[in-house]
Amino acid sequence: MHLLKRLSRREILQTATALGVGATATTLASPAQAAGLSYTNNSGLITRQPKPLKYEEIPGLLTKAQVTPHYQAHYGGALKRFVAIEQQLDTLVHGKEPLAGDAYNFMQKDKLNRMNSVLLHELYFDNLSAKPPEPAQDIRAALGHRFGSVDRWAEDFRACAMAANGWAILARDIVNGQLYNVASDLHEVGVIWLGQPLVVCDVYEHAFYVDYQNKKQAYVDKFVAFLDWDEINRRWTALKG
Repeated sequence: MHLLKRLSRREILQTATALGVGATATTLASPAQAAGLSYTNNSGLITRQPKPLKYEEIPGLLTKAQVTPHYQAHYGGALKRFVAIEQQLDTLVHGKEPLAGDAYNFMQKDKLNRMNSVLLHELYFDNLSAKPPEPAQDIRAALGHRFGSVDRWAEDFRACAMAANGWAILARDIVNGQLYNVASDLHEVGVIWLGQPLVVCDVYEHAFYVDYQNKKQAYVDKFVAFLDWDEINRRWTALKG
């Protein structure tokens, strides 16, 4: 009996081409594309490398002294830990030792924490801009339909962010198609299963304390004014397929 080897996406593409199937990188949808999340294709969860920042600071919102440790220690640290945990769990799963015990249990829970931390940080950094554009008609119409107007959505989102101790997220529920503002107190708590994130705000103290100390409200109030609506509309367009 031959053992089947897990093939990487590159190996699958090379094999398909060699067999004359005609598959190319542009015709095979990634798991993210299939889920309507093509904007996450270059995530560190895939590349195992930190996703580059678009900016070093956002004047009026975040200084470089705030952004740098947030990006390097919290985002970069979560990615590094995720990669290490995944390798350790893969070794255990393919080994012969019992899959139990305190160390195994902790790694399983920490894996979810780190995975969500990586993805949410990437979405957070990417949906901010030093020169924010106006909302495009597509996303403006969607927010207006659900919340009454963009301004009313922003009011609800800010209130959601103030209620949260970790993240405020505008997400689309893939089951009923509705948009929801969600308050999350931990990376792995407060999610909508099958929810597709559109706007992400980090409200952990590490995201704003250098610049705002304990003035969370000031940070939250400014956040919406620096949203990259081109990026958010791109996410919305990808979700609609």
